[in-house]
Amino acid sequence: MSEDAAGFVLAGGESRRMGRDKALVELAGCPLIEHALGILHEAGLTASIAGSRARLEKFAPMIEDPEPGLGPLAGICAALASAAARYSVFLSIDAPLIPSSLVAHLLHHARVTGQAVTLASVSGFAQTFPAVLDRAILPALLIELAAGRRGCYAAFETAAAAAGQIVSIVAAELLAQCGQAERKDALPPARWFLNVNTPGDLEQVRRILARCRAM
Repeated sequence: MSEDAAGFVLAGGESRRMGRDKALVELAGCPLIEHALGILHEAGLTASIAGSRARLEKFAPMIEDPEPGLGPLAGICAALASAAARYSVFLSIDAPLIPSSLVAHLLHHARVTGQAVTLASVSGFAQTFPAVLDRAILPALLIELAAGRRGCYAAFETAAAAAGQIVSIVAAELLAQCGQAERKDALPPARWFLNVNTPGDLEQVRRILARCRAM
C-alpha cells in the first residue's frame, strides 16, 4: 500500500432519493460500500470511510464527521485532518463503475505534477470525484466550509487558487485510448461516472453490467 496517499469513501449522505441507505444497496452480489472500498484497494490505497454511520464500521475504519449534515465537503475536511499522508483520494459511495486504474493514474499525475487538486473529465465535463487532494489545501477548504460554501468543486477551485494553481483535469477518454485507464469489461469512459442515486439508477447500472457480462 502507498505510504504517501490514503483513500476515503464519502458515505455521509442521507440517501433520500434511494429511499434506503445507498451504502448497503447490493450490486452484483455485494453492497456499494464494498465496491467503493475495492476500487481504492485495487488502486494500491488503504481505504477508510468518511461518514457518520456506525453501521458501516464493519467494512473499514470510520472517519467521524464532527458536524453531520454539512455535506461531503465536511467529510473531506475531516478526512484530510485525520490523514498523515500528503495525498488523499476521495471516491463517492455511488460510483461503482469507476476503474481502479483511473484512480491510480490520477494519483500518479498528482505526484508527478505536484498539483493540489487533480480530477478527471469525461465528454469535456470535469467530474468532482474521484478527487486527489494535497493535504496542504485543508485550511482553504475549512474556510469555504465555515463560510457556508459547501459545493465541493467550487471549493476545490478556490483551494487550488489559494495555492497559486488551477484544478488539474485529466481527460478520461485520453487515458482509455492510451490504455492507462480501463475496465476489464471494456466499458467506455462515458459510463464510468454513472451515479447510483435512485432505484432507477441502480437498475440502469445492473443492466449495463449484465450486458458487459454477456459480451
